[in-house]
Amino acid sequence: MSQALPVTYVRVVDVERVTPGTARIGFTADELPGLMEDRPDQQMKLCLPRAGQAVPRLPERDADDPHGMRWYEAYLAIPEAERPWMRGFTVRAYDRERNVMTVDFVLHGEDGPASRWGAVARAGDVLGMVGPSSLYARPLPAARRMLLAGDETALPAIATVLAALPAGTGAVVYAEVADAAEERELPPAAGGAEVRWVHRDRGGSLVDAVRGAGADLAGVDAAWVAGEASAVRALRRHLVEDRELPKAAVEFSGYWRRALTQDDAPTEEDLAWAAERAADTA
Repeated sequence: MSQALPVTYVRVVDVERVTPGTARIGFTADELPGLMEDRPDQQMKLCLPRAGQAVPRLPERDADDPHGMRWYEAYLAIPEAERPWMRGFTVRAYDRERNVMTVDFVLHGEDGPASRWGAVARAGDVLGMVGPSSLYARPLPAARRMLLAGDETALPAIATVLAALPAGTGAVVYAEVADAAEERELPPAAGGAEVRWVHRDRGGSLVDAVRGAGADLAGVDAAWVAGEASAVRALRRHLVEDRELPKAAVEFSGYWRRALTQDDAPTEEDLAWAAERAADTA
């Protein structure tokens, strides 16, 4: 497995609109075979060009930093007007035979640079990529029956987790999407999986759905939760405090923050939760 934090360019080879609000984009690069790992939830960052740029400007490789561990310092050293937008994504799939990495872009109109770019992406377009790296891999908690919960941004990771679950682990999925048109096919789990779709256009919310699940979560002894940060925090509290799951059995990750972007500084609550996650891991 890769132990460095690589920075490279990736090129679009195909684009598919899998739902009205999701573009599935395939990327290739000569470096991909050495970067892609056989594990679920491979997270990386994509660097998007600024206005007027055909290709994003990436940090220059530092000869004194062969493993690329100081890439973020070099990234910040790029003048702001030229510094690429950087957003986190999860690898949806990797086809080793074709050497194509698939990434799902959730489209929110003009709300952000990744959404704007994904809506008009076409073959030949080039982005930068930082990662993925096994340095940040987190093993799935052992379970007999696992809860997977998230919104649209978590569906790619949920799909990879489902595919990776052992035959002895069943799963129940709670997925919040805008409406029925945003539902998509998820891979089967070896131990079986049940999927509950939660629609925002009908007043549904992920937090309320899981809190009200009652006996539907009987036998759940571990959970994987991701998506909007405040919803993830609320669900983790519910699972640990109300359903009495051990903290170590609840894997959680806030992918985005309501009313804030990844360019905004972390809030005090963000920092507190990051510290708690680090403590749980230790």
